[in-house]
Amino acid sequence: MPAVRIRLLLALALSLGVHAGLVLWAARMPPPPAAPEPLRVNLTLAPVQRMKPPPAIPPPKAERKKRVRAPDAPSPSTPENTPATPAMLAAPPAPTAEEWQLASTYTLKNSKRYRYNWGQQVRSMMGTAVACERQGLVRFRIEIAPDGTLARADVLWSTSEIAEQLALQAIRSMPPLPPTPTGKPLIFEKTIAFLPFESGWPPIYKNDCLPDPTSFKNPFAWNASSPQSVQQAGAEDATPSRSAAAPTECPDAGPDSIEAEEKDMERQFKEWGAANLNGAD
Repeated sequence: MPAVRIRLLLALALSLGVHAGLVLWAARMPPPPAAPEPLRVNLTLAPVQRMKPPPAIPPPKAERKKRVRAPDAPSPSTPENTPATPAMLAAPPAPTAEEWQLASTYTLKNSKRYRYNWGQQVRSMMGTAVACERQGLVRFRIEIAPDGTLARADVLWSTSEIAEQLALQAIRSMPPLPPTPTGKPLIFEKTIAFLPFESGWPPIYKNDCLPDPTSFKNPFAWNASSPQSVQQAGAEDATPSRSAAAPTECPDAGPDSIEAEEKDMERQFKEWGAANLNGAD
């Protein structure tokens, strides 16, 4: 018998033996247990009986109190229904007798003390300045006779009729003033600030005896009629006011008040201590 056929027969016999063994092993295994039946439960809902609350026991007559309704709390104030309080500034005090005595002998700068005291006297008699309704500026041209009486008062301009009327009323009812320092009529212009905030401060008198700086003159200006000429450099410095030796102190001025010194330093600080000059952001 050929060798190929022998191998085929052996393979067939081996396969049949393996399959027969599997069939016998499966036949000997016990059957799987049956699945348990689902549990059934019958629930019966009984009706719930609501219990009535016990009746309230009224308190004794002696302890019964009458219920009083509390008043409604006021509604909080809002910016819409709260009136804003306007800004106000009281009138400054009038110059004292000592200040008028100094002013009557001060001849520098067109009687500077006398002019300042006159403005303070008028402003003190105008009363309290209130924002919006009672505020404004009034500028006068004043002429005072040598004996201190008012010779003339002209209104140059004003920003408020109320401030103008109050200033005119104060001027008409001013008390007697001392004579002018020079013994001549004193003519000047004065602006009365009737405002609800600070608009000025006492002047400084310690530098009044120094000469006034010369006004600038354009050397190239020409009126189209006179011969054209250019002023040489240094010619303006040869004027008597510049060449004369100027005093460094003013003995006639007297000491300045502490308030005037404080306001002057505050003004200089605001002028020279600006943020853009200090290099701040």
